[in-house]
Amino acid sequence: MVKTDIAAKIIELISSLPKEMVVLIISALPILERTGVPLAIAKYHMPIWKAFAISSIGMMLPATPILLLLGPVSKWLAKKSRAMDVFLSWLFEHTRRRHSKTIDRYGAIGLFIFVAVPLPGTGVWSGSLLAYLFDVDFKYALPSILLGAIAAGFLAAIATTSIVAIAKVLGGLALGLFALAALGVYIASKVVKKARDN
Repeated sequence: MVKTDIAAKIIELISSLPKEMVVLIISALPILERTGVPLAIAKYHMPIWKAFAISSIGMMLPATPILLLLGPVSKWLAKKSRAMDVFLSWLFEHTRRRHSKTIDRYGAIGLFIFVAVPLPGTGVWSGSLLAYLFDVDFKYALPSILLGAIAAGFLAAIATTSIVAIAKVLGGLALGLFALAALGVYIASKVVKKARDN
């Protein structure tokens, strides 16, 4: 679990900060942005409203800078380094191919859904990249991404609270079964999507 190891190291580095700041920072980081609510509820025992509010704000913080700076910074990096040019070209093309149907068809609403649904590889950072790659106008992209972050925070808060309650009642076995079921649903959705694409 690379994601868990990274999160643990970052938490260790910032552990001297107040718990609210730790959750805010974790929620603003790429890849880890979805772990803010579970951290707040499960580790710091924050009330659901507080966990939701702090992590949603944290997830929203990078949206404006990413939307405004991704284009100029990626162009500058591509000019300065051949390796970065190759990597960014590959990343941008891969992302365009993978998400063109959704964003071309649904535009800003598709962007909202992409950010709101708590699946691996989705979130504010990825949504901002999609907005840049598909030339979604800033005035539509920013509200879609911010509302998606709020929805994602809400969904994560409800899911985490439910999982913690189930774990308290039934213990670790139920938590393991829930995780296994969630993994099964995720794999099934990938299989169905792949079959639909072919």
